[in-house]
Amino acid sequence: MKMMMKDIKPLVHVLLLLLALSCSTSWVLTVAITSSSDAYPTLSDSECAGDIVPLRREVYGDGKIFDISFRYSEDMPVWGSDEGLGQFLWLRMSMKNGSLVNVSELKFIVHSGTHVDTPAHVFDNYFDAGFDADALDLDFPNGVALLVDVPRDKNITGMLSLLYKTNFIFRRLMWKKEFDSSYAGFTTDGAEWLVKNTDIKLIGLDYLAVTTYDDAIPAHLVFLDAREIVLVEGVKLDHVQPGIYSLHCLPLRLPKADGSPARCILIK
Repeated sequence: MKMMMKDIKPLVHVLLLLLALSCSTSWVLTVAITSSSDAYPTLSDSECAGDIVPLRREVYGDGKIFDISFRYSEDMPVWGSDEGLGQFLWLRMSMKNGSLVNVSELKFIVHSGTHVDTPAHVFDNYFDAGFDADALDLDFPNGVALLVDVPRDKNITGMLSLLYKTNFIFRRLMWKKEFDSSYAGFTTDGAEWLVKNTDIKLIGLDYLAVTTYDDAIPAHLVFLDAREIVLVEGVKLDHVQPGIYSLHCLPLRLPKADGSPARCILIK
């Protein structure tokens, strides 16, 4: 037993069940090894007081991990609409109504919030061929990333960077329900320059498209034609300083989907 406990000491988040079988005796020994913090931390640990509240954060790992995904809400903007996302979550099974569990159902456009565009988004032949969210090579949205701050209200005509922080901070466009076509993004010539002159494999921007409103389709065609660049749109960068990070962005495995919601983080 001492040897077994020594072997598992380096592990965390492990629940070990040891069952000793004997002709005369049966017993179960449970050993729980946990980390120093909860997976779902709260603002208060007093359950008796009835005031436990989940702690919602954007910075983890002692200030080294940054969540750059937007929290979904009914008032978040969607492309071309003044109505916002609207209701996107329904509780189909409720414990308050007698169900044994709570079960929620989601319904919204895959290009809502923080999301990834695929070639199937703007090329119908790629849509038919299956270049969808499930076919994305995860080497592309996971790796070293450079975050730069673009001058206010300037469109991007060509830069050697990956994640772009634009007019997001002071205009807070992603907090406004109404779609705003005046956001900054890549022009077509900027997209062409980047594709021809760099080996960048991922472009991320802090509003609903990496391209300007006027060049939305032409610039998307430039980026996605060769199927060599991943576009991540709606990344949350207001709380992150420019610099070099490790980017980890994981879209859902959605066959036949021309885009996908994604949870993205930066690690310093």
